[in-house]
Amino acid sequence: MAEITAALVKELRETSGAGMMDCKKALSETGGNMEEAVDWLRKKGLAAAAKKSGRVAAEGLVSVATEGTKGAVIELNSETDFVARNPEFQKFVGSVTAVALAEGGDFDKTSAAAMAGGKSVVDSVTEMVGTIGENMSFRRSAGISVGEGVVASYVHGAVAPNQGKIGVLIGLESAGDAGKLEEFGKQLAMHIAAANPLWVSQDEVDTEAVDRERDVLAEQARASGKPEDIVQKMVDGRLRKYYEEVCLMDQTFVIDGESKVSKAIEAAAGDAGAPIRITGFARFQLGEGIEKEESDFAAEVAATAGG
Repeated sequence: MAEITAALVKELRETSGAGMMDCKKALSETGGNMEEAVDWLRKKGLAAAAKKSGRVAAEGLVSVATEGTKGAVIELNSETDFVARNPEFQKFVGSVTAVALAEGGDFDKTSAAAMAGGKSVVDSVTEMVGTIGENMSFRRSAGISVGEGVVASYVHGAVAPNQGKIGVLIGLESAGDAGKLEEFGKQLAMHIAAANPLWVSQDEVDTEAVDRERDVLAEQARASGKPEDIVQKMVDGRLRKYYEEVCLMDQTFVIDGESKVSKAIEAAAGDAGAPIRITGFARFQLGEGIEKEESDFAAEVAATAGG
């Protein structure tokens, strides 16, 4: 009987797409024979993931969970929106989100953490591929926490409680009334879902991003033939507009359509009875950044017909 080494388990895992413990068991059951181990996994329905691993998974669900002063958001992808409406898939996504909440939203820790059945999140996803019949991917996770106050959340396009197309977390550090903070926090999370800021305030904006923006704006202004002092005033004005687009504090609050978010926070602090500091936010939109395969159905039919 061949020795079941870590390298052998790794090779089988890469070949079959099955989980680590399943691969180890398959090799043990087959005396270390690689081909027989693959067949063993296939018979158990555990190697199905390998055939599906090349398919693009850009649908699925974004899910959030909060618990007082902490919260987590994850994205778990599937190939089709149909699967996202599957109660079994939704229950699984909720379980992964609970693990992420316990791990502070850390992606690596969450991926490696054990779920209820004893398997890691990553291995459990692989197992779900075989169960559901589509390629899946635990793509990312994030966490937000505060020392005192609340972490509020909002899900847009919800298909199940706390699961949908866009998920937002925001941390409100404050000694104010928790109920008031929660209510206002949800409004802020709704704003972030709609306005998609990149930073909380101007202090957080990447200096390289600002320098690039300033250079572009300066060249655009100079192209108009204006004197340099006028060019600089034009650049400053356009930079203010840029900050209004990318900084939460400088955006117009979508809830009332008039106030700056910074002013809305001041008003909410008065209502809650204590100052409010935004510690950070996380916004996940389903499938953002994933390149989807474009399918030309007419061309596929023509190719199949040999035309």
